[in-house]
Amino acid sequence: MQAARGTSVDSENGSTDHRRTVLTSRRGWSLFAAVAAVLYAADQVSKHLAVEHLTGRDDVHVVGDLLQLHLTRNPGAAFSLGTSFTVVLSCLAITATVVVLVVSRKVADRVWAVGLGAILAGITGNLTDRMLRDPSPFRGHVIDFLQLPNWPIFNIADISINVGAAVILLQVVRGIRMDGTRHDEDAAPDAASDDEAGDADDAEQDV
Repeated sequence: MQAARGTSVDSENGSTDHRRTVLTSRRGWSLFAAVAAVLYAADQVSKHLAVEHLTGRDDVHVVGDLLQLHLTRNPGAAFSLGTSFTVVLSCLAITATVVVLVVSRKVADRVWAVGLGAILAGITGNLTDRMLRDPSPFRGHVIDFLQLPNWPIFNIADISINVGAAVILLQVVRGIRMDGTRHDEDAAPDAASDDEAGDADDAEQDV
């Protein structure tokens, strides 16, 4: 009877933990989707405004020479890298988008959700330009318009990718997985088991 009750309690606890995990995962994915949507919209709207208001104009000094608006069309990757591989970059961006979407299904940690959402927004923001802007699909030029001293011209999508990568790197360094658990939590039960085994051996020797 006690064994049966124990099994029942364990089963109930397992079901409760599963429900909590599902709810947490849903909230994590919702946050991921919200971050991606907001940053993607900000990127696309800012590019539309840049094309509409900066075409044919001189540089606009927003904060003196520290931050200027200078419209340019970039056939390469973030910060004007890889300008000769537009088609390859487009294919890589599509692949990266699929990978992020698949991985995001497991996200339950809020910080991971923000990081992945920012990366997805950045990838798809620039990918949209490559697919829809001139000269042709897969060869479209990305709209860049933010300029800092001694730095390549960039856009909000570029910022999103780099911030998202930094956030994820931070979580990796902290040892926090996408589901919110820590790597050191796995070591704790193992250490406890070793201690219990050692105590049992000592008890047998005493007997």
